[in-house]
Amino acid sequence: MPHMEALLNTVFPVALVVFSGYLLGRRMAMNLPTLSRLTVYLLVPALIFDAMYRAQFSREGLLGLTLGFLLTYLGLYLFVALLGRLLRESPEAAKGLALAALFPNSGNMGLSLTYFALGEVGLGLAVVYFILSSVLMFGLGPAFIRGGGVLEGLRFTLRLPLFYALVLGLLFRGLGVVFPFRLEEGVRLMGQAAIPVLLLTLGMQMAQTPFRLGAFELWASGLRLLVAPLFAYLAGLLLGLPRLEHQVLVLQSATPIAVNAFLLSREFGKDAARIGRSVVVSTFLAFLTVPLILFLIGVR
Repeated sequence: MPHMEALLNTVFPVALVVFSGYLLGRRMAMNLPTLSRLTVYLLVPALIFDAMYRAQFSREGLLGLTLGFLLTYLGLYLFVALLGRLLRESPEAAKGLALAALFPNSGNMGLSLTYFALGEVGLGLAVVYFILSSVLMFGLGPAFIRGGGVLEGLRFTLRLPLFYALVLGLLFRGLGVVFPFRLEEGVRLMGQAAIPVLLLTLGMQMAQTPFRLGAFELWASGLRLLVAPLFAYLAGLLLGLPRLEHQVLVLQSATPIAVNAFLLSREFGKDAARIGRSVVVSTFLAFLTVPLILFLIGVR
């Protein structure tokens, strides 16, 4: 069936790279903090700049995707808060479920899946979603987990080069800047390295986290992989988003729990072990749920 071939062609390349990183992480010790700094401070900013500089999408699409993201995560947050009360979870466990539900792996997994499924035009919009989720994760995440001030988290976010890459890429694109000596191709090469390095790092992280299946891990994975894309789909319908923007919103919302959710929980919270296991469980389960989501949003 043609649509099944398209689904396999989208998921299997990602699975191959993640699994390769997992095997490497099982056989030898890797310096994951160094790889993370390489991606955060060089490769991903290059990818963002290149995607924005070459992007071909309308301002209406940007606005619609931003509104869809905000509506999706407002509804998701309220749903998780209500679910925590109904399940009579402890405050720490309820916060852990919210952390898992609200922090998607829109970088490692989402950018790759969107590129394979929807091409470079879809990737440009996926980068916008990635920036929005980064604001949520690094701007509000530390304050939410630790209970500190929002301004401190925002200052941390502004120290990252992601936003400057976004602004400069859009600015240079808007001004029609042409680089000498094809320097933009050097930036593009660095950006192309971001996706495989991100996926390899994800596999290595999975190799270092014990796999364990419990009620918390299942709830967290279900919220991230099934409930979040449902809210995204409803938000897109409510806003009347164009087909591509709607597909990107749903697909990025269907990604597993971000590895950074574990890192933030370890740094600022008290439930890092369960969050780490949930990252692993949701990532494995994503290879079952993502093909279903791709089919439902019309990837053929």
